[in-house]
Amino acid sequence: MLKNITPLILTYNEAPNINRTLQKLTWASQIIVIDSYSTDETLEIAAAYSQVQIFKRKFDTHATQWNYGLEQVTSPWVLSLDADYIVSDELIAEIEALPVDSQINGYFAKFKYCVFGKPLRGTILPPRQVLFRRDKAIYIDDGHTQLLQLTGKSAMLSGYINHDDRKSLSRWLWAQDRYMNVEVKKFSETPVNELSLGDRIRRQKIFAPFIILFYCLIFKGGILDGWVGWYYAFQRMLAEILLSIRLIEYEKLNPNRVNNDR
Repeated sequence: MLKNITPLILTYNEAPNINRTLQKLTWASQIIVIDSYSTDETLEIAAAYSQVQIFKRKFDTHATQWNYGLEQVTSPWVLSLDADYIVSDELIAEIEALPVDSQINGYFAKFKYCVFGKPLRGTILPPRQVLFRRDKAIYIDDGHTQLLQLTGKSAMLSGYINHDDRKSLSRWLWAQDRYMNVEVKKFSETPVNELSLGDRIRRQKIFAPFIILFYCLIFKGGILDGWVGWYYAFQRMLAEILLSIRLIEYEKLNPNRVNNDR
């Protein structure tokens, strides 16, 4: 199965992460990297791997960036990864054993979230469809991220991917502020009755930060992880606070638009 798969990775200033990600993909005959004009050592690190083929494209949305990447893939299957996704040995072995002629067109993988390299007991990250037939899939935008639309049946893999981002806290804050601006745009353009329950709660601005803190610390067991568990919970709470602040700002600057949205 592995010889039928091309890993596809999006990058922008991922020097702290990309080498660890690529080290787990040396089994691939080709790796496609779509870079948004990195200014750090990302491209130099990636180019050191002979299998890596780099394409540069100015970033506009996640969906268009991923779809551009799919156009560069020639193998039947794609392994879609962020630059801080470290594929576990167990997951690689599981993928290798998959039947090539299966009726399944896509596979979900679960995550272990890492803080300073330490896996946490739990995460709010849902499983993601990372392995799929190239000709059966297309990405669409969903707020600050993307969704994969797949034709046909899907299944769940048992192996994990480690989400292990080693970029600085300043970079995380910069990214979250950008993400929350896009989330506000999503909320402003989507009728309330079409939002999920979680997004309806987030749109109310008050409760989501406290809910996510409790969820990460208690429901997901983060309090048992020590300070790294608190770090993760505080990060997720801060992200929701940023969203609440951006929503308040939007409503104050666009009162007529808000009334129409409701």
